[in-house]
Amino acid sequence: MTATARHTGKTALVTGGSRGIGRAVSHRLAREDALVAVHYGHDLTAAERTVKEIQADGGRAFPVHAELGVPGDADTLWSAFDEALAEQEAPAGLDILVNNAGITVPRPIAQVTEADYDRVFAINTRAPFFIIQRGLDRLRDGGRIVNISSVATRLAFPPLVSYTMSKAALDHLTLSLAQELGPRGITVNAVAPGYTETEINPTLAVPEIRRRYSEASTFGRLGDPVDIADVVSFVASDDARWVTGQWIDASGGAHLGV
Repeated sequence: MTATARHTGKTALVTGGSRGIGRAVSHRLAREDALVAVHYGHDLTAAERTVKEIQADGGRAFPVHAELGVPGDADTLWSAFDEALAEQEAPAGLDILVNNAGITVPRPIAQVTEADYDRVFAINTRAPFFIIQRGLDRLRDGGRIVNISSVATRLAFPPLVSYTMSKAALDHLTLSLAQELGPRGITVNAVAPGYTETEINPTLAVPEIRRRYSEASTFGRLGDPVDIADVVSFVASDDARWVTGQWIDASGGAHLGV
């Protein structure tokens, strides 16, 4: 099996798949021959652009719309996925689920409102929980679940306390599901980026913060979404069939000396 064809015959769903890390993951899985459902919540233009880029590169993809963080979001997502998949004349079901969609609340505890807290948990924690729950009857035996976590769950990082808490909860979900779904041959892992060049982190526009975050990595640079996508693709492949319940640091060695 070559790396360029290791997802042949597989169907993947990437939440938040139209921008940032999700976009890079969608491209990588499609390049390795998966049929990719590119989920988006609000930006149809970005989703259509990602799909068209994948198709222009010889891959297969289609957009799926569902707003996350609202009541019934998981059911809405799966209904949209089922309908769009049928339009592709592809077999029903799923092989790879990447829970990537998320938001940040860049505020210390004193500045986090109840609305802030509820929203970050609704999108980062509750949505993937129920997306997985509602999707288990669609996920084929031998499938893959990849949750996008954060290296911040292993560090004290007060400026992102509510965001980090939401991702830490996702880490435990990863561990519990890995044990529960193992008998079906389904692996569940968390991939944890560090400081990465995406729109989710507006502080990167500040030169001093950008410099400090770059220097946190042993490689002296920010992560590129492609760096994360490569790790996700491996974890989603048969090459990683003996890896489950793991939290995989994809931070470029951030804070190794701390």
